[in-house]
Amino acid sequence: MAKKEIIKSNGPGGAVFFFAWIGALVYFLQQTNTFWGDVLAVLKSLIWPAYLVYEGLKALGA
Repeated sequence: MAKKEIIKSNGPGGAVFFFAWIGALVYFLQQTNTFWGDVLAVLKSLIWPAYLVYEGLKALGA
């Protein structure tokens, strides 16, 4: 008997996160005009979801 493989995909959620990351990257890059500012903008755009969740939970009193 052949073994069935089940594949689960979170495509739409990944796409939403990707476009949100691009938006954050553009936002942070617009605020800088130096090389190291650009590097910092990329790093900020990668970690902004952590701050968003933290502030959201803080606002909810969790």
